[in-house]
Amino acid sequence: MTSLGIVSLAGGILGGLLLVRTSDDAFLRLLPWLLLIAAATFSFGGTIQRLLERPGGVGRRAPVIVFQFLIAVYGGYFGGGMGIMMLAALTIAGMKDIHEMNAVKSVLAVAINGVALAEFVALGAIAWAPGLIMMAGGIAGGYAGAATARRVNPRFVRVLVTVIAWGMTIVFFLR
Repeated sequence: MTSLGIVSLAGGILGGLLLVRTSDDAFLRLLPWLLLIAAATFSFGGTIQRLLERPGGVGRRAPVIVFQFLIAVYGGYFGGGMGIMMLAALTIAGMKDIHEMNAVKSVLAVAINGVALAEFVALGAIAWAPGLIMMAGGIAGGYAGAATARRVNPRFVRVLVTVIAWGMTIVFFLR
């Protein structure tokens, strides 16, 4: 997990730099495709994991680290759907307990968003009034969501994440 944390920090920094230095038009054109990859990877992660681990496969460590770095760049830049993408990476990594996966995802998201936020503050790129409202909502939602998710059947959480992932993918393709 340390390697996932390191690549998350590095990717978050790079994504934040890309956000303040580039236009988002091209990236928004890529977004539906990124979400499609995440939804498919999460949905079929067990199969992908087995293919990577079979004799002659490349193993799962390197692909997961590369995938997490790309997710972190994306997260530092935009972030929508990043959680589903991380759940997909953790599925490929071999994790099966959705509650454990959500905990790891949350820590990695804090790393990614934290370094990007530090960059935005340092560069004076923060609109503080709406930013503080979003921060309060994010903290409240994070606590409420985690408390609720722990009481829900893991199978239901996995199905819900899958439905949301495919739903978001369809919505962004239709835009």
